Amino acid sequence: MIKVILHGCNGKMGQMVTELCSQEEDVKIVAGIDAVHHGAGEYPVYRDIFYCNIVADVVIDFSNAAAVDRLLDYCVEKKVPCVLCTTGLSEEQLDRVREASKKTALLRSANMTLGVNLLMKVLKEAVAALAPAGFDVEIVEKHHNQKVDAPSGTAIALADVMNEEMGGTYEYVYDRSWVRQKRDKKELGISAVRGGTIVGDHDVIFAGADEVITFSHRAYSKGVFAKGAIQAAKFIAGKPAGLYAMSDVIENRE
Repeated sequence: MIKVILHGCNGKMGQMVTELCSQEEDVKIVAGIDAVHHGAGEYPVYRDIFYCNIVADVVIDFSNAAAVDRLLDYCVEKKVPCVLCTTGLSEEQLDRVREASKKTALLRSANMTLGVNLLMKVLKEAVAALAPAGFDVEIVEKHHNQKVDAPSGTAIALADVMNEEMGGTYEYVYDRSWVRQKRDKKELGISAVRGGTIVGDHDVIFAGADEVITFSHRAYSKGVFAKGAIQAAKFIAGKPAGLYAMSDVIENRE
């Protein structure tokens, strides 16, 4: 049985992780951490992670950037692995994550879903085959009307994995309204749509002469992110110090 401390347990994602963990046979949440100090009674909730004296195998974090520094201090001191799902970290915090991973196991990815991370793996092979054949690459991402950033971190991550495969030759283009010229072959267009309650759609389009290939991922609920985090927790529990990603989880399942 893998024992989990859920950091940010009373947020929407924390509540979803709680629900899904209750359906798992080999995972149990033994404590929760949240500044909003209330719980459903399934496990004790603490305002501060250092107040928690319950031993766990791994921490799953769905909190906020302001809480991450103290979380990293805890994980390093207690040598507890952590699945870090909080987004919006500063460059300084990302440096701290890399430094902390030298002392304990940390897993962080731009997107926690198994589907998106498998898509990243597939895109490496696709761009290596299609780009030299003259295919243009475009990404279109769609999210709900409450999302404040654009493009999404996932869209950037999809672009990055292809750009890295091609040796960094692509230039990201987010807006073509200010120029009147035909598309450059080294452009990688990224477009954002905001509307309704779209959880998260990502289309990667390879447009060639007389044919188009599209790779798509659709998230129909936030449950896919919670499920991915639980799978990541199962993977990282007991792992040695290091910085891991969801790609490691996928490779471990093959």
